[in-house]
Amino acid sequence: MERPAPREVHMSQAIQPAHANARGELSAGQLLKWIDTTACLAAEKHAGVSCVTASVDDIQFEETARVGQVITIKAKVTRAFSTSMEISIKVIVQDMFTGIEKLVSVAFSTFVAKPVGKEKIHLKPVTPLTEQDHVEHNRASERRKVRLRHEETFKNLMEKSSKFEDLICDEEEGAVSTRDTSVQSIELVLPPHANHHGNTFGGQIMAWMETVATISASRLCRAHPLLKSVDMFKFRGPSTVGDRLVFNAVVNNTFQTCVEVGVRVEAFDCQEWSEGLGRHINSAFLIYNAVDDKEELVTFPKIKPMSKDDFRRYCGAIARKRIRLGRKYVISHKQEIPLSIHWDIRNQVSLSDDNVEAFKKLVAKSGWEITSAVEKIKIYTLEEQDILSVWVEKHVEKPAHLAYHLLSDFTKRPLWDPHYVSCEVIDWVSEDDQIYYITCPIANGDKPKDLVVLVSRRSLKDSNTYTVAVKSVILPSVPPSPQYVRSEITCAGFLIHAIDSSSCTVSYFNQISASILPYFAGNLGGWSKSIEETAGSCIRFIENATDDGSISIF
Repeated sequence: MERPAPREVHMSQAIQPAHANARGELSAGQLLKWIDTTACLAAEKHAGVSCVTASVDDIQFEETARVGQVITIKAKVTRAFSTSMEISIKVIVQDMFTGIEKLVSVAFSTFVAKPVGKEKIHLKPVTPLTEQDHVEHNRASERRKVRLRHEETFKNLMEKSSKFEDLICDEEEGAVSTRDTSVQSIELVLPPHANHHGNTFGGQIMAWMETVATISASRLCRAHPLLKSVDMFKFRGPSTVGDRLVFNAVVNNTFQTCVEVGVRVEAFDCQEWSEGLGRHINSAFLIYNAVDDKEELVTFPKIKPMSKDDFRRYCGAIARKRIRLGRKYVISHKQEIPLSIHWDIRNQVSLSDDNVEAFKKLVAKSGWEITSAVEKIKIYTLEEQDILSVWVEKHVEKPAHLAYHLLSDFTKRPLWDPHYVSCEVIDWVSEDDQIYYITCPIANGDKPKDLVVLVSRRSLKDSNTYTVAVKSVILPSVPPSPQYVRSEITCAGFLIHAIDSSSCTVSYFNQISASILPYFAGNLGGWSKSIEETAGSCIRFIENATDDGSISIF
């Protein structure tokens, strides 16, 4: 076992039956307690004074751990600000018989140093020791910006929710009333539940919240729910030994194979308990999957809001889902496995046809969920395990054949798309297939990006439908340049369908790769309007063109 780095704290635990749930897997609540303890000790190792949990970023659970296996939790301070610190947490499970290790979770917590007396705390800065330390140190500031603007972003998204209320509140057969998923529980805080500061241990509160949330989710799926993630939440205030903690949980919304459960925690001392006046100390949102007896994911029934509060929570779940999608880039930064194909002139016909077929399969997928609707533009997203796809639908007052002519010529794309700086043809494969070299602007302080893509266009005149498929290829004549970060488009393109002789629907689809996610993250998260603005620019570009395809300045 490797020794901890200077700023790192390791906790190793052998999973016992007492730590397991009904499936024989490590209870998520128990893991949350261990995570919070390890993170707190890492914070105090750096600060030299007592520290308390301020917030926890969404924790994604990638693997489960079972009785008899060993859990190792590694926590370290990635960056210190004036009185707060970001703690990076990595959880690994090891099978004792095979020695195989798997990643269970990666998360980030924020801890605040408690001042001693009236003396103000000024934390010493973190000195990165390795290249990875430098990367996480720089990204910590990005993550902090996300945390600080979370409330404002959520408020803005909630204000927009009424604009597509009719799209999310359709009556559906089999919908379950929110009241059928409501759960209340109470806990009396005893000395074993307190931390070394005398307050209720944050990890214990999180574990209790997970218990009531699991019960609520199980009432919807009639199975054993599996905790998929914990949304970012803040500790609003402390509780102490002797307090009564009341937990209220309810299902807020469902999204195909996952469900969001909201939990509210109120604390009461003796007097407050008799008067019925509690203190709201925490709220959190937990996302669950469920599997059937064949270990396949269960599709959850729709939820039917029964009151104004139910509808507010229903819309809030949609807003939080959108924010989580945006946060994936600044929190996870998963390494991308290159999927680009090598361009082979001997197989150019089949490679071009495969490009079109892959795009058609992306278009035909089910489960798309709307995240935004403004005037002529609608945005949908689709999550499939670790794959995120985006669909932007636009209504254009021009014939479909004109939109197809303009959008299939990528040399014109920099005229309307700010994410494209230049776009030139480097191989004219055929009348309907070309290979382009594209340069993109800098995103998040990195180098500018470049791409080599195959663009395959097809016209289906009988159905008044046109497709423009895009996929990255590897071309030996255009090797990566040190001036750019070579990026990749996995599968993308335009689907253009005629409404009548003078208008059409233009849909843009993109199965987002890690390398291009920075250009989408802000919009998906709700703190940017880049997708809407680019879609609006595309509409104006097409509508201002003349019938022969000439471009007007707009």
